[in-house]
Amino acid sequence: MASSGTPATALLAREKVTHRLHSYEVDADTPNYGAAVADSLGIAQERVFKTLVTTIDGALTIAVVPVTGDVDLKALASAVGGKRAALADRGLAEKTTGYVRGGISPLGQRRKLQTVIDASASTHPTVYVSAGRRGLQVELDPSDLLQLTGTTLARIAG
Repeated sequence: MASSGTPATALLAREKVTHRLHSYEVDADTPNYGAAVADSLGIAQERVFKTLVTTIDGALTIAVVPVTGDVDLKALASAVGGKRAALADRGLAEKTTGYVRGGISPLGQRRKLQTVIDASASTHPTVYVSAGRRGLQVELDPSDLLQLTGTTLARIAG
């Protein structure tokens, strides 16, 4: 479980969380990027989760949902007691998390944001999320992901 030099992998190493890193090659502009990542890794698409930066009533919030769908913004807002949710501006998302689009991880972000993970994550023995850069996914137990992010589980996938 060697670190590949991202804040996410450093956090996993520091917390001694069991995980596996998986490299892949998918062009960042590929349509349905997450599904292409799952396919390149040879795993079920429902086990790969994307990290989306959103705003809920003006506050930045992270939504982690399977790549097989999108975030249900209304359900996300409701999950945190908010009224209005929208996807955050790409530049703001990258600046706030310290990661680039296609490599935003729910782990090791520059600024810890409230995070909601889709409840479907708990149905898998392990899930895959970005390890903090394009071309690298981390596989870990969903309960470890919940603990490290201080997350709320809710049905937020649309």
